Amino acid sequence: MKILLIGSGGREHALARALAQSPLCARLFTAPGNPGTARHGENRPDLDVADHAAVRAFCEREGIGLVVVGPEAPLVAGLVDDLAAAGIRAFGPTRAAARLEGSKGFTKELCAERGIPTAGFARFAEIEPALAYLRERGAPIVVKADGLAAGKGVTVAETLDQAEAAARALLAEPGAEIVVEECLFGEEASFFALCDGTRAVAIGTAQDHKRVFDGDRGPNTGGMGAYSPAAILTPALEREVMETIIAPTLDGMRARGTPFTGILYAGLMLTEAGPKLIEYNTRFGDPEAQVLLPRLASDLVPALLSACDGDLSGVAIAFEEGRAALTVVMAAAGYPGTVVRGSAIEGIDRAEAVEDVFVYQAGTREEDGRLLSDGGRVLAVTALGATVTEAQGRAYAAVARIDWPDGFCRRDIGARAIAREAQGGAI
Repeated sequence: MKILLIGSGGREHALARALAQSPLCARLFTAPGNPGTARHGENRPDLDVADHAAVRAFCEREGIGLVVVGPEAPLVAGLVDDLAAAGIRAFGPTRAAARLEGSKGFTKELCAERGIPTAGFARFAEIEPALAYLRERGAPIVVKADGLAAGKGVTVAETLDQAEAAARALLAEPGAEIVVEECLFGEEASFFALCDGTRAVAIGTAQDHKRVFDGDRGPNTGGMGAYSPAAILTPALEREVMETIIAPTLDGMRARGTPFTGILYAGLMLTEAGPKLIEYNTRFGDPEAQVLLPRLASDLVPALLSACDGDLSGVAIAFEEGRAALTVVMAAAGYPGTVVRGSAIEGIDRAEAVEDVFVYQAGTREEDGRLLSDGGRVLAVTALGATVTEAQGRAYAAVARIDWPDGFCRRDIGARAIAREAQGGAI
């Protein structure tokens, strides 16, 4: 069948590679795509994915059998709804179901209604009540934008001044709302489930590195690296997450008449009281996709089709035994602030000559035969290994072969997992 992939980031490059490997994929289009996705199919930069009528017309003209929506914005905008109304099979949640990511307040209220373990919270649309609440609660405390913020709308405030400044900045936007949360303590991990509206199948775990600098310092980013699996999420904890977080979420969404189909990505805090939900994303993560998808031993396309058709009962997701993956994000100077664009990148072929390494492209463009940077997070250098330690060694060996003076990366991706392995922990 012909498949249309929506998006242009590193996640979409990882998805393009996985989709193109399926025997079911006769031809892959990516809109708009990037130079990396072009290695696996045909980019369509001319197709405006915000124009749902144009996307529908393209699908009808090309005979597209499956649309896979990578990023969150088209999901929240209702692209899946509009395609489904035209009889076009699209993987991802409807606009109503995508509120699990599109509104943090919506998700917190669902948690309260269904008894899903999460941090205590309050919602605000006006600054004075928010400030009063912050002063009553004190720091540390967490201030979040209610809507989409590309992974950067969160302030973990260590002081009351930081919390008040974050609330003022977020609520200065017309129509803005914020969620103020209790600060949870523990270790963060990510859990991914493939959902068909009723059932969920686990599709992997990961841990990422949000802060921009080594040692988890500096501002939050969309993610500076990740590794999979997250050994701290034991089989027993995975079962607990499915039973206490994922299942009641699906039940609650179905009871609302808005069943959830797609990828449910649970950001978790593993507290002394057990796993608690920090927030949901309603699609593969970025850079988590770049470590989950290379480990898959299963064909991804049949699983996505089964989810779209509302029946995952016969689907099992398999990963390569005893294989870990680690990705190092290379970002442009200035990220996560204003970045330098247009600098030349060389050496990707040399990097991919390292055993079990693949370089996913995100913020790149081609011009006159040269690969140039064109965004904040530009490359994700991913390696497989028998352990996270081995994968990290290969990833950084590959990074060293890339010639990009205006790029930078963290040098401690996977450090916590490697410390566990040194103490005898398994992947």
